[in-house]
Amino acid sequence: MSITYRPAREADLERSDRLVVASINDLTRRHGFGPMATSHPPAFQMFSPKDDADGLWVAEEADEILGFAWSWVCCDLWFLAQLFVSPDHQGRGIGNELLKRTFEHAKKSGATNRALITFTFNTVSQGLYIRNGLSPRFPIYNFSVWRELLMGRLQGPQFRPVSLEETAADLQKLANIDARVLGVSREKHHRYLLNDRTTRGAALYSGDECVGYTYVSTGGHIGPLAVARPDALGSAFTTALALAAEIGSPRVTAFLPGASEAALRIAVEHGMRITLPMLLMSTRDFGDWTGYLPRNPGFM
Repeated sequence: MSITYRPAREADLERSDRLVVASINDLTRRHGFGPMATSHPPAFQMFSPKDDADGLWVAEEADEILGFAWSWVCCDLWFLAQLFVSPDHQGRGIGNELLKRTFEHAKKSGATNRALITFTFNTVSQGLYIRNGLSPRFPIYNFSVWRELLMGRLQGPQFRPVSLEETAADLQKLANIDARVLGVSREKHHRYLLNDRTTRGAALYSGDECVGYTYVSTGGHIGPLAVARPDALGSAFTTALALAAEIGSPRVTAFLPGASEAALRIAVEHGMRITLPMLLMSTRDFGDWTGYLPRNPGFM
């Protein structure tokens, strides 16, 4: 039977998540990292069709999903959150066909920049993206530390955290910070996080000035985190580490850009270690990544 490419439906997303998890674990095992991904309810994926259904595609054959692609758009930034093909069906051109359809999403949206985060060791995919105009920019590392070790090392200046709410005033603060550090508004993504019961958002204050924000999940993961000026990143990240430790999860994790020397230094000082290397690719440079820590490779 021939492969069918069609827009993804909500009913496809749990099956697609299982494909993504299997594909990631196949890749990380082959490169000596062991299985890294686990299945989770596809909440952010389900949020995306309500906002922009053109960004989700599946490749299907005989009622089996063989590939999945998912992209989102904010202002002039198009971001490829996921593109995975079943390990048993790679080499059939499925990735190329899905990428064509997601690029149509970028074209239709009017986005002037395209970006993604991929595994550093996934050279086949990197070649595909380079051929399509996306160039490597800098590494992004997943760092992790045991909470007990972190608690014994917490030190350094911190900001005053104030819980974020889905109010016009808070959303405007977040929009102003994102405009400075990323150059785009991410209001819809903030609305998603502020309604996520597994995530706490906090505005970070120096006196009466809101200098940044951070989110921390119940699983101890930090991000996204952003500051209005790069010199605030160190205190902001230390504050986020303290908030994550308060939650009580056994591990605390964060994605740290290689461009952020302050975050990398603080991570190592607090006993954090690299568990997975990743790479930002884009058609052009954007944002100030000395002042932004992404949430994960799909959310950015």
